[in-house]
Amino acid sequence: AVVMNGTDPPVEEIDPIASFHCSIARQLPDGSIFQPEQRLTREQTLRSYTINNAYAAFEENFKGSLSTGKLADLTVLSKDIMTVPEDEINETEIVYTIIGGKVKYTWNR
Repeated sequence: AVVMNGTDPPVEEIDPIASFHCSIARQLPDGSIFQPEQRLTREQTLRSYTINNAYAAFEENFKGSLSTGKLADLTVLSKDIMTVPEDEINETEIVYTIIGGKVKYTWNR
């Protein structure tokens, strides 16, 4: 099976960073752990939000990964969510969102 992902209310807010964190930590906002046996690795989680979703939509040939010839819409984050300690993931901010080669969102502190 190919695992796909998205926001998961009421487990966490409609927030991609919180959703990523919950996929690996399975921690609810109150600190309790929700179905820990369903934890994913960071790589599994990243794939579940990117290439796996593109695959499910039959769009993996032109989106879902950064490859030559594919769309390059992307988000730049303030921290590397693939390496920071798990408890710092939710502190990560979206710095830029780039769609169609144009900055569509800029983080204003």
